[in-house]
Amino acid sequence: MRPWNFPIAVYLFLVFVSGGVVGALGYRMYSPPSARSEQRVNPEAWRRQYLDELRTRVNLTPDQVQKMNVILDETDASFNQARDKHHQEIEQIKEDHRAKLRAILTADQLPKYEQFRTERDARMKSSKK
Repeated sequence: MRPWNFPIAVYLFLVFVSGGVVGALGYRMYSPPSARSEQRVNPEAWRRQYLDELRTRVNLTPDQVQKMNVILDETDASFNQARDKHHQEIEQIKEDHRAKLRAILTADQLPKYEQFRTERDARMKSSKK
């Protein structure tokens, strides 16, 4: 190898390596790894794990564990109540939308719209399974 070819080879190598680094960083930036598991954790298993971890890391007494169970029950009930209220409000908004849409449709269009809604609802239901 001649002496004047050596720096060119080094520069080409550095360009190649820098391209790999930029490509790897770009890949990580645009498709970061997901920390979320697709599998849902059983609520009872989550609760047991949460209480066990608290018990060991915070040194909870048995009385505190019992009170913690009451707090978790109350919190769960509050979340369920809020979730139910939210779903009811969403359903009301959807029904208002449908009623307004039906009001502007002609008698010929209404059966077609109802057929469309039936098919769409069936598609949505099957895609959630």
